[in-house]
This record gives sequence, C-alpha cells and structure tokens, in this order.
Amino acid sequence: MNKEDKLSTPDDAGSEAGRGGEGQRRGRRGQRGDGRRKDEDRSQRVESEWEEKIIQVRRVTKVVKGGKKLSFRAVVAVGNGKGQVGIGVGKAAEVIGAIQKGVVDAKKSLINVNLVGTTLPHQVVGKQGSSRIMLKPAAKGTGIIAGGAARAILELSGVGDVLAKSLGSRAPLNVARATIDGLGSMRTFEEAARLRGITLRQMLA
Repeated sequence: MNKEDKLSTPDDAGSEAGRGGEGQRRGRRGQRGDGRRKDEDRSQRVESEWEEKIIQVRRVTKVVKGGKKLSFRAVVAVGNGKGQVGIGVGKAAEVIGAIQKGVVDAKKSLINVNLVGTTLPHQVVGKQGSSRIMLKPAAKGTGIIAGGAARAILELSGVGDVLAKSLGSRAPLNVARATIDGLGSMRTFEEAARLRGITLRQMLA
C-alpha cells in the first residue's frame, strides 16, 4: 500500500454522512423555494392580465376650518382586452394612493362588452350628465378613431375597430362614464332575439 493512500476513519465517514444530510436539506429547501417562486410567478401572471390606464389626475382643494386641505383625485380605467373594462375614482393625500384607490374602485365596477370580431355589434350613443358619445362599428383595419378618455376605455375593452365622436361636454370623467354606458348597452343579435321572444331568423327577416 502506498503512503499516499489514506484509510478512511469512522470520523471521516460520519463527516461525509453529515455533508450528505446537509445536501439533502439544502435540496429540500431548494425545492420549497422553487415551489414558492412558481406560486409567485403564477400570481404575477394573473395580475398582469389586467391593464391600467390613468385618465386624469387632479389636485382638489377643500376649505376646512383652519385653512385649506389639499388632496388628489385620480380617474383610472382597468381592462383585460378581452371584453371586460371598468372605471374608478380614487382620492387621497398622495397621487400614488389616489391611483391605487382608483384601481380598486374600477375592478369593483367591471362590465362585459359584447364584441363582433374586433368591432361593435351596432351603433349606440352613451350618455352621462352633459356628455354624450357616439360609437359606430367600423371595418377591419380601421383602428380606434377616438381620443382622450374614450380611446383609453375602448383600448382596454378589446375593441380594435371603431368610430367614436364626442357630442357634448368633454370632461374626461363624464366622457369615460358615457363610453362605459354605451358599451354596457350593446346587445348582440342573439340577445336581442331572446329578449323579444323570437328566433334569430324571424328577427332578421
């Protein structure tokens, strides 16, 4: 036997076993960590389904006893681009807090939008206060012909081709609510026939 060869002692065997145990523990911890990371990734994917757009942020002044109180009001639109959209208003002492409250409020007031391909089923006029907005279906490839708050709502709802025209007051909050009112009143041919109690063929005849 060469001098360079070494005999393994019981202490060495115990240390190797201890290392193996530590490796197994680390492996289990790694598996737990990977599981947590996968759960976090899944939650992020679910949250990323919703898209947010800030329509307006205003500074609001309220006169109180002893002076004036400054706060911010944020109008936020939330949608998934698949026929669901909502609008919310949040007020807070800071802009970030107002936006967060607006997002929560928007998710509470989601509506389902009936689409025919990438456009709307029929023409409609949405109303809110003194604001009115006309929405018309458009041919494929037209795009979203709208501006301001109406464009943000239409993009988040998943409408790809539409013609829009504001006919009354242009206040961003009222225009956004008028757009929501118009999209919410959309009816497909099947729904209209069912509400009338007739078949689709009878309605189109």
